[in-house]
Amino acid sequence: MAEEFLLILKKKFKGGDKKSVKVVELRKIEQRGWTMGEFAQEFQRVAKGSGYEKRVLVEEFKREINSTIRRKLMEVERYLTSIEQ
Repeated sequence: MAEEFLLILKKKFKGGDKKSVKVVELRKIEQRGWTMGEFAQEFQRVAKGSGYEKRVLVEEFKREINSTIRRKLMEVERYLTSIEQ
């Protein structure tokens, strides 16, 4: 589904609006079997050029990580403000 959307964007914007394409790539990425370090590195690579910053970027990151880890992060008393945290 995401691949189809990416193709539509590329056709509509003659090669794709770079930020829109980056956002689609960002939404496709998932932690799966990667360690948190590996996933954080790949996420940051994909996030470059997306236009996402700070809180929005952290929320997108949390959305894509393993659900067990995500639940544990939600139980943390202080709000996380960076991917590194």
